[in-house]
Amino acid sequence: MSANDGGNTYLEKVVAQQAVLEDDLRSRRSAPPPPGAAPPPGPLAKRDRALGGASGASGAPAAPAEAGPVEVRIKGFWRWKNVLVPPNAFVVHTRRGRAEPLHIGLGVSFRFNPSTDSFLVVPGATQTILINAYCICSELQGVLVQGYVQWIIQDFATAYRKLDFGDAQDPMRVVNLQLREQAEAAIKDKVSSMGVRDVLSDKQPIIEELTARLRAVAEGEDHSDRGLGLRIVTVQIKEAVVSSSRLWENLQKPYRAEQGRIARLAELEAEEAVAQREMAAQRVKETQRLEHERELAELRSRNEAERFDTDTAEKLRRTRREHDDAREVAELETETTRHALRMERERHAEEAETGRLRIERDHELNRLRVEGELALQETRSRSQHETALLGLERDRVRAELDNGQTPAAIQARLITRLPDILERLPKPDELRTVTVNGADQTSVAGLLTQLTAVIGALRAAAAESPAVTGGAAPEGTGRAAR
Repeated sequence: MSANDGGNTYLEKVVAQQAVLEDDLRSRRSAPPPPGAAPPPGPLAKRDRALGGASGASGAPAAPAEAGPVEVRIKGFWRWKNVLVPPNAFVVHTRRGRAEPLHIGLGVSFRFNPSTDSFLVVPGATQTILINAYCICSELQGVLVQGYVQWIIQDFATAYRKLDFGDAQDPMRVVNLQLREQAEAAIKDKVSSMGVRDVLSDKQPIIEELTARLRAVAEGEDHSDRGLGLRIVTVQIKEAVVSSSRLWENLQKPYRAEQGRIARLAELEAEEAVAQREMAAQRVKETQRLEHERELAELRSRNEAERFDTDTAEKLRRTRREHDDAREVAELETETTRHALRMERERHAEEAETGRLRIERDHELNRLRVEGELALQETRSRSQHETALLGLERDRVRAELDNGQTPAAIQARLITRLPDILERLPKPDELRTVTVNGADQTSVAGLLTQLTAVIGALRAAAAESPAVTGGAAPEGTGRAAR
């Protein structure tokens, strides 16, 4: 058990372990039933719609898998169904119009009619309730008391009438919550009359008080019929932790101080014995050290003489070796110089050959470029000459066509262009009517004569009033032209 300035570490660990244990003890839920399967049996719920609807319509026997905490199998179809209950589950089977159940007991299977019957299935296994009671002791200090209660159904005929098993997923949930609240209240009442040291050192009074209260509620006083039909199996207190880290440290300080005093005295005695042994050992070591220094001095002088002889011989050997190395280096440098000169000559030769090849390539590229330009100019001249010949030929053909036109064709072309000519003519300021007598208006020649006269009149009008342009032509001009 330890605590720090930021909070009660032990309290945090106990709460975390309690949460993990509660998650482990929580009953696991199976997957939800597939579409069309029957829902789990609820508390005295009618099963005609949930169980008889899908199987009765199809006429095939149904065996839905139970999705709740109890594996209940239902076989058959429509009104002829059989409910198979596991041997470790309590069941009560009721029917419409009857005050008493048809079947009640542990692991009882029966025939079931969804239109008139209903049933309730409750697990018969031992239930465990985890308790976390945050209490205030007589010194007005916070204490967390953790424990657990195990109970089991003893008289199901009494339990199903007095308790709420209405949760289809966990029928024991409401009962566990009620018993947990009663247990926490009993623990808080008992702890409120006890001191912190009594709560931490002796948990038996809390266990006795909690057991007595829960058995009075669950089993009834003196096993009377006022109980809930349950039996308390065991009541245990696991932990009692002080909520305040400072108070927890203060409670531990006397014991820790006494243990620290004993440990310090033991350390002093050990240090004194060790000091005496160390001084004796130091004296022996100093005597041995002096003897060793004398022997080492003699040995050192002999070693220095031998080392001088060895150094002199080594210097002579190194001098000879340096002369040999210098000669080898000179020979190597001479050979390296010759090799470098040879490589330099080869490099100059390669550069000269590369320059010659580059010049030849440039000459060849220039020759090819000049030949290409000449060929392009020749092609362009030939194309221009052929284009000029085609233009002359086109002009000649056009002239032949113009020369070969008849007067009738020319008159037809003039007639087709008359609207364009009329649109470009200026609008006259005054209306003049020209009448051509003696001309046959039904022939082409007469029509051309009239048109020629009209054009002449329009030109005369334009010459007199050259400033008049644009606008719509008067109605009389249209009649004159006609």
